[in-house]
Amino acid sequence: MKTKPVSDKPESSGSIGIKEIAKALDVSIGTVDRALHARPGINPMTRAKVLKMAQTMGYRPNLAARFLKSRRSLVFSVQLPSKIASFFDPLRAGIREAAAPLGPTVQVQFRTYPALGEGDAELFDQALQDGVQGIIITPGEPSVLKAHIRKAARRSIPVVCVASDAPGTERLTAVSACPYTNGAVAAELLSRVIHQRGKLAIVTGSLGTEDHAEKVDGFRATLAAAGAPLALASIIEAHDDEAAAYSATKALLASTPGLRGIYVSTANCLTVLQAVEDAGLGGKLVIITTDLFPEQVPLIRTGRVFATIHQRPVAQGRMAFEALHQFLVDGRCPPAKMRLAPHIVMNSNLDLFLERLSLEEERPPVAAVAEPAGKRKY
Repeated sequence: MKTKPVSDKPESSGSIGIKEIAKALDVSIGTVDRALHARPGINPMTRAKVLKMAQTMGYRPNLAARFLKSRRSLVFSVQLPSKIASFFDPLRAGIREAAAPLGPTVQVQFRTYPALGEGDAELFDQALQDGVQGIIITPGEPSVLKAHIRKAARRSIPVVCVASDAPGTERLTAVSACPYTNGAVAAELLSRVIHQRGKLAIVTGSLGTEDHAEKVDGFRATLAAAGAPLALASIIEAHDDEAAAYSATKALLASTPGLRGIYVSTANCLTVLQAVEDAGLGGKLVIITTDLFPEQVPLIRTGRVFATIHQRPVAQGRMAFEALHQFLVDGRCPPAKMRLAPHIVMNSNLDLFLERLSLEEERPPVAAVAEPAGKRKY
């Protein structure tokens, strides 16, 4: 008596099986089988499409049970820059927090490179050589990383972007505090607070980084729609270099009469504020910064910083890890983009945010996350 292969039988209580999913997607039964049973030979984006269709059609493969039965451990590579530690250290902490309950079943290897777009491609290739099962990155130059992400996809290694995106690549998902909204919020605040005719400036990292470019787009569009008597006079690309940010800001202040406000769209704001102070303009310009860290606190309290837009790095790290882990273990397909709402922090609500950050810092350290010998500890 002939019997059908086990993989052709639906594992859910409904009538939907692998053949129906394959027909709906116009792909082979083998492709669907590999996707549903976590087998090699399929790239992550194709697997994501299959899993999404399976969920839509009511098919629920028990991938988690298979994973537990195999007792296979996972190794993730997390590749983030060392610069802008005030943002990326909390992001790492969010990843550690999410990994902690999983104990030895998941190992997280933290790899660092100097700054966005500097050395991340080499670390990416090293992670592939080491045989990791998943990668989390912040793409500084998406065009450079496109081929590397494709290489990972061909090896069935999903890639999650966090804090910025690599559009047009085969990454699994991108987690961020919506950058377009960040820029839009900054422009709205400035247009409502400043009533005189004048000019504004943006200090950003690199417009080659998707996150930075989208913030500028959101700022431009909202400023134009506001109808305020303000014009965007300058966009400074400081490339997360403190000395460059300082010198460019000093030059801006000297050459731009009628400057009323500045939006610093990265956490690299302290040297910008120092340049403003050195020019004798402290408290005379409306300044919007990004993120929240201890050095900003007195500046917010004294009005040197009108508001800061907190990008919630701990939550971003936690969500990026969970999206990657759930995709590999139980077949949950994340949305193409996972966007958090940024938080506006001002003197009036500063203490509430500081209390929350203090609680996050008091959480016990995580001992369950393994890191390669010789790598930087956080």
